[in-house]
Amino acid sequence: MAKGKQQTAAAPTTYELLGARVQRVINSPAAQKSRSAVLLYAEGDNPDDWAQLLDEIGENDNVTICHRDDGIQLFWTVPKDD
Repeated sequence: MAKGKQQTAAAPTTYELLGARVQRVINSPAAQKSRSAVLLYAEGDNPDDWAQLLDEIGENDNVTICHRDDGIQLFWTVPKDD
C-alpha cells in the first residue's frame, strides 16, 4: 500500500478568524431580521484586522458603520429589485 502525503490545512490568520466571527454575527437570524448587528471587540483582536475589515465593509453602498466604545454597529438596507 502506497503512503500518500498528508496535507495539513494552514492555520487561519487572525483576519480570517475575525471575518468568520463577524459573519456569524451578521448572518444570525436576529441580525438579519433587524438589518443591524453589533460587532464587539475581543481581547487580542488585531487593530489592523479591524481596519481592513471595516474598509471592506464600508465599500458597500447599503451599509452604515457606527463606531461605539465597545465595538462597531452595522446597519444595512436591502435594495428592492426593479
